[in-house]
Amino acid sequence: MAVLRRDSLGTGQLLRLVLLHTAWEVGSGQVRYSLLEESKHGTFVGRLAQDLGLEVSELVPRMFRMVSKGRGDYFEVNLQSGVLFVKSPVDREEVCGQSPLCAIDLEVIVDKPLRIFHVEVEIQDINDNAPVFPVNEKYLSIAESRLPDSRFPLEGAFDADIGTNSLLTYKLSSSEHFTFNVKSNDDNKKSLVLVLKKSLDREETPEHNLLLTATDGGKPELRGTIQLVITVLDANDNAPVFNQSVYKIRLFENAANGTLVIKLNATDLDEGSNKEVSYTFSSFVPPTGGDMFSLDLNTGEVRVKSRLDFEEINVYDIQVEAKDKGNPPLSGHCNIELEVLDVNDNTPELAVTSLSLPVPEDAPPGTVVALISVSDRDSGDNGKVTCSIPPDLPFQLVSTFKNYHSLVLAEAVDRERVSEYKILVTARDEGAPSLSASSSILVPIADVNDNAPAFPQPVYTVFVKENNRPGAHLLSVSASDPDVRENAFVSYSVVERSVGEQQPVSSYISVHSESGHIYGLQPFDYEELQALQFQVSARDAGFPSLCGNVTVQLFVLDENDNAPAVSPPGSGRGSPGPELVPLSAGAGHVVGKVRAVDADSGYNAWLRYEVQEAGAAGPFRVGVYSGEISTTRALEEADGPSQRLVILVKDHGEPALSATATVSLSLVESPQAVKWDSRQRVGSEGPLVDLNVSLMIAICSLSGLFVLVIIVYVGLRCHRGPEVMCGPGKATVVFSSEVGSWSYSQRQSRNLCVGEGTAKNDLMVFSPNVPHFAENREMEKQLVMASNVCGTVSDILLF
Repeated sequence: MAVLRRDSLGTGQLLRLVLLHTAWEVGSGQVRYSLLEESKHGTFVGRLAQDLGLEVSELVPRMFRMVSKGRGDYFEVNLQSGVLFVKSPVDREEVCGQSPLCAIDLEVIVDKPLRIFHVEVEIQDINDNAPVFPVNEKYLSIAESRLPDSRFPLEGAFDADIGTNSLLTYKLSSSEHFTFNVKSNDDNKKSLVLVLKKSLDREETPEHNLLLTATDGGKPELRGTIQLVITVLDANDNAPVFNQSVYKIRLFENAANGTLVIKLNATDLDEGSNKEVSYTFSSFVPPTGGDMFSLDLNTGEVRVKSRLDFEEINVYDIQVEAKDKGNPPLSGHCNIELEVLDVNDNTPELAVTSLSLPVPEDAPPGTVVALISVSDRDSGDNGKVTCSIPPDLPFQLVSTFKNYHSLVLAEAVDRERVSEYKILVTARDEGAPSLSASSSILVPIADVNDNAPAFPQPVYTVFVKENNRPGAHLLSVSASDPDVRENAFVSYSVVERSVGEQQPVSSYISVHSESGHIYGLQPFDYEELQALQFQVSARDAGFPSLCGNVTVQLFVLDENDNAPAVSPPGSGRGSPGPELVPLSAGAGHVVGKVRAVDADSGYNAWLRYEVQEAGAAGPFRVGVYSGEISTTRALEEADGPSQRLVILVKDHGEPALSATATVSLSLVESPQAVKWDSRQRVGSEGPLVDLNVSLMIAICSLSGLFVLVIIVYVGLRCHRGPEVMCGPGKATVVFSSEVGSWSYSQRQSRNLCVGEGTAKNDLMVFSPNVPHFAENREMEKQLVMASNVCGTVSDILLF
């Protein structure tokens, strides 16, 4: 605290008062300084940073700033030293008028964290205003008939200062006829009276000139003077007299123009024209009162002429003169003390400062959003203001100091739910009726990365035909993030894992990091890989980044890219040679079987057997789907000693692929082993290709037990002993459009156990794509058993 005025106290006493006052201010949470008015620019006020407990080095980083509320920018803080000094001189009379206590409120605000300090600078008065009379010359007319001790009221001087600086003493210049008296009323107001102490003689001295001097109590003293010009009149020795010397009136400030204030009445004991009285205003305190009231010259009615304002002037001291029409005229005087009463005619004022926007959505409750100051120019209850905001908002108002409120965060906010709040702050006074004012504060919520990218579905399924083009687009995945800007920028990647023989997923597919497009890096081979399941990760660019995953199921669809492969007939039977067919064989006798397999699946692996040259088949035929070679009639010697059949094996793919097998048959009296000459071609006649003998041995070994059971069962039922071959197939997942009008999604193809006696002895089972796989397989087994029992089923297709 800095006190810049020194009175008559000693240095030690002054220091103790300063320390005591400073300790009281710190304890109350407010810093107060004292300053003489009209102090020059640069005058030291106080060590503000030190008194507030702030380090000088943190003033700039914490955005130290000072706000003066509505009374000019008179002070400034040196951010290098933390010293508060005068920026421009303060005129106490201009800032506070006649108020006995004049103080300028300052707000000191620092950020990181936000703190608000309140500083009050008391402006002390100096004697810078001299007493001023309303006029420089006052003209008085006094009849010579007036008796000694007659009194004539005078208007006093006005001093804009306060306290001892405005305490006036008066002195009248020397005169043998006049003296001067000063009286104080109940309100401690002084009235000046000029007293006649010796009778006047107009013939001796028709005019008297006196000088009235007003001296204030300041140091140094200041003076003001008025020249009194007294004209001595003749006769008319009775002046008008009011029934009261002082009239006290109270009037509301909202009084309309023309409102009657008071009707004055002065009486004169004289007769004739000396009794006729006219009324005039003689003086106003303050001087602006002449513009506010009117006085009827003849009736003495005082009325409101202009709008009164309690907030500007609340007391008027009006002096009225009543003058008769005698010769010389005499006058009487009275005072009207008019008190203006306050009405609630000023709405509260709102000011929003120090907005800390936007508010992060992870800001903790209690975070200060804005500082709000409210004020009302009215007084009493009319000037008491309450501040409020609508309910059901995550904010609240906290009163900090006098009419200051802080808008703070009351609960957590979520930008994805509400991105901004429009807060209507309402200030309402306690007048009747009350007045209010509102101000809107738009509080945007800043985004933080609190939402991970999310896919619209948990699993993506895609079907891709094998032999696809490398780099072909397979499908697109897309994830959304309700955050904004970089927190919502999503990039995609594959979650790496091993497939098959430790092959990484990234060797099969790639994901575009921005678009989410998934591309195949290499052609898929259905015979090696039927399904590929992997995960795609979507990660945002926030800090820290968040991610979400989705599963992609990729099913490879088979294409007809493998030709049928014919198994060597001589494997596992000793040395190969021509097939010996007994001449005694009758129609329907099975002489051999062509066995072929196709690496494809489904329709592409369904094989058809036929003699390449139907005219050269002679008495033999081949089963369309079984590949069994049988006689069509009884053999004859005319059929020749040997036959050579070229069997064409063709699949059902588009385009169809084929292979050929050449079978040599010799007609003998007794049966012997059959020799096979196998040739394979794709699309046309090709060279013979021997298959792996070990594969056939393994298949026959695994099927041995099942073959034995079938032979016994068929022998008991059909009284025949057919040659039986059994080979397992494999399950394949295919797309429904693969076989045209055959609508199915999962197909199992098996080479089943068959017996002789018909041209078609194959059973192909197609099971639907339903979850109960075990039940479907059991159904297929039952159908196979039924076909073996009858031995007459040519082709069965089950969907």
